[in-house]
Amino acid sequence: MRSALVALLRKERDLEVASASWDTAPRQARSLQPHVCVVDVDCRGSRTLSAAAELARRVTESAALLVLATVTRPGLLRLAFDAHALGYVNKDAGPQGLLDGIRAVAAGKRFVDESLAFGFLQAATMPLTPRELNVLALAAEGATIAEIARGLHLSNGTVRNYMSAITRKTGARNRVDAIRISQGEGWV
Repeated sequence: MRSALVALLRKERDLEVASASWDTAPRQARSLQPHVCVVDVDCRGSRTLSAAAELARRVTESAALLVLATVTRPGLLRLAFDAHALGYVNKDAGPQGLLDGIRAVAAGKRFVDESLAFGFLQAATMPLTPRELNVLALAAEGATIAEIARGLHLSNGTVRNYMSAITRKTGARNRVDAIRISQGEGWV
């Protein structure tokens, strides 16, 4: 997908385009000083958006984050918002939508694809707190209660309380069901 986007964007005379995997992005971004970082929020990895936002902040004060999203996973829109994304483009939009988003964000303007509006409304109702999301993300990676507690500097009992709250708030039957529901919504 990245190669296809690069090929499309390179046809535009007013854009300079580079692409990188997560492994090489920090080094390449430091040398290129991009104005806009475009990230697919459906990309595997629970820390993708925070990593992209941190990359944009570390590289240059002016780098802005533009995310590619879908309405089917509203939790990812919330995570993108929390990562201070400036632009949101529907992955199902035509090429002109992406170009409009990139140009708006490069000019320092917020850009939200109108087809994502309902997804934003759904994202606003995400029931989990940031700390609960941290606990759930680690649980989704297979961490035990003790490992989560050590990793987040909490007691085992506190982690169990968080997991109980997560299960209740998501309407899940158990921890595995809470993870499944949350992944389906794009929260983790």
